[in-house]
Amino acid sequence: MRSSARNFHNYQVWQDAVSLATLVYEVTAKLPWFEKKGLCDQLQRAVVSISSNIAEGAGRPTDADFAHFLDLSLGSANEVETQLLIAQNLNYIPKEQYDTLMVQLISVQKQLTGLIASIRNNNPH
Repeated sequence: MRSSARNFHNYQVWQDAVSLATLVYEVTAKLPWFEKKGLCDQLQRAVVSISSNIAEGAGRPTDADFAHFLDLSLGSANEVETQLLIAQNLNYIPKEQYDTLMVQLISVQKQLTGLIASIRNNNPH
């Protein structure tokens, strides 16, 4: 069980995930028109899902529930990584922009992994 209410705004990983989503939206606005209903939509949904699942999980009553939603966030982050790579391979995203996005994404993935481990190590049940 959690000892106090969680405010998702206070989690650096949530803040970073929102920043990443904003950047991804800026990038996807420049994708070819024929990708708007394909790769663009998938990428936008996955990147928004990262911060959304952190927020949703923070409102759940137990640490186990919160960790589950953080797992979902990490899965979405992995989707974003795959989709960004595909977009970069298709030359939809310039290499410099891709590298910047990946640095931010990897930071979010590491933070999520650490937070999940911290929650589960404090509550081994």
